Amino acid sequence: MRPYDTETERLAAAARAALVREIDAEEAWSGDPVWREAFAAVPRHLFVPYYYVAGPRGYERRWGESPDPEARARWVRGAYEDVPLVTRLRDGELVSSSSQPSLMARMLVALEVADGARVLEVGAGTGYNAALLAHRLGDDGLVTTVDLEPEITESARQHLAAAGHHPAVVTGDGTRGVPERAPFDRIIATCELTTVPRAWLAQCRPDGRILAPLATGLLALTVRDATGGEGRFLPRAAYFVPLRGECRRAPDAVSLAGLPGGAREQESFRFLLALTRGALDPQEAYALWEREGMPERDRYGVTVGGEHVWAWLDEPEGPYAWPLP
Repeated sequence: MRPYDTETERLAAAARAALVREIDAEEAWSGDPVWREAFAAVPRHLFVPYYYVAGPRGYERRWGESPDPEARARWVRGAYEDVPLVTRLRDGELVSSSSQPSLMARMLVALEVADGARVLEVGAGTGYNAALLAHRLGDDGLVTTVDLEPEITESARQHLAAAGHHPAVVTGDGTRGVPERAPFDRIIATCELTTVPRAWLAQCRPDGRILAPLATGLLALTVRDATGGEGRFLPRAAYFVPLRGECRRAPDAVSLAGLPGGAREQESFRFLLALTRGALDPQEAYALWEREGMPERDRYGVTVGGEHVWAWLDEPEGPYAWPLP
């Protein structure tokens, strides 16, 4: 990747500073301000040399090496907007993206990383999140990122090198972890799951932490041992590209006809439907949601124990619990 011109770098520095101020205003890293330094230092534009913006005629490609100075300026300003960026499409379908920076900040804070921690990231994407971790922990082999697609891991490796970072970038099925680099103190997924892969528990130290998107929420699970763990969801919603390689069937169509309009529009109700899909039908889910005071995400949790994985409301032992795959 060749260096960008001086004007582009000037615009990038100003836009990066503005992004940090925006995340400051949301207090996204109030629990661990060291991440502010990471976002101020790591140049996001190096990780998105091009991306796609939805428009009335489909996706518009913004490119950092466009011959048009105005187009380059739009690209670099967009690279530092607090929004997710579509970075790869296949047959019109989203394959990979760079997550919303403020959400990334909240996830990194929630990961509760300490100096010297070994971290596995599942879903390499552009490499930007791995760069933030490497800035925090150093390039001494503590950070590993894995993705199924060789094209994605190769471009992530190039982006990371351009930014001066060299974490381990592995091509493989993220559901299987990276056993040759285990054990890990923390595992963070930047892709949507349907359950907690057992391999992650086996590769994470006892009292380690797994942070993973599940059913439009973020599960923070504390590992008990190689076969079990438990945790709750964070309060905020989170939407990610599905994890490739995970065994998953196409989701069943869910009809919300007959439910009050307010319920259909409530994120907390849709989260319950996503979490319990197959275990509760919409009418049962609505009755529970209404009876229990329209619970938000942080009242739900997940337990992995022995051969079983289950989600629950308020308490792991019920009375409301549902099996996960």
